[in-house]
Amino acid sequence: MTTPAPRALRRFGLIAAPIAAVIDQATKAWALEALWPPYSEGITLLPVLNLRLGFNTGVTFGMFADSAAGAVWLLVGIKLAVVAWLLHWLRRAANRTEATAIGLIIGGAIGNIADRLRIGAVTDFIDAHYGGWHWPTFNMADVAIVCGVTLLVLTSFRAPSPQVQPQ
Repeated sequence: MTTPAPRALRRFGLIAAPIAAVIDQATKAWALEALWPPYSEGITLLPVLNLRLGFNTGVTFGMFADSAAGAVWLLVGIKLAVVAWLLHWLRRAANRTEATAIGLIIGGAIGNIADRLRIGAVTDFIDAHYGGWHWPTFNMADVAIVCGVTLLVLTSFRAPSPQVQPQ
């Protein structure tokens, strides 16, 4: 059984979470204002990147959009349970990177939960594409979640730091 992380260590996650959620909500507010109407051509930033407003009523990458559209409260409940589990994990974070990564995932989840509660769907606006192939449109909450998961995976490859044994 692992011991709780020191308060200073947990702070990294508790700082990362609201920063990720605020950035997500601010960029979504901008997208709702600047990119209306939804599903239009949007704004071309790069030959492989557009800003184009859309809404996801489903789960990851829009999967189950038809069946999940009426299950907003179920999806919110599941995400809140995941956030609670992540907060428990954060209490036991082994290092700053792990704490920050968990905080990013929590902040991203909270940003998407806020959308589901407010409008019943997640606001997406970042459209990455190449040729005729488009990655599912995403948002800054998704970026925070992917960055957090990537950090967790990368840190899992590091050798654990040696534990000092009391004498």
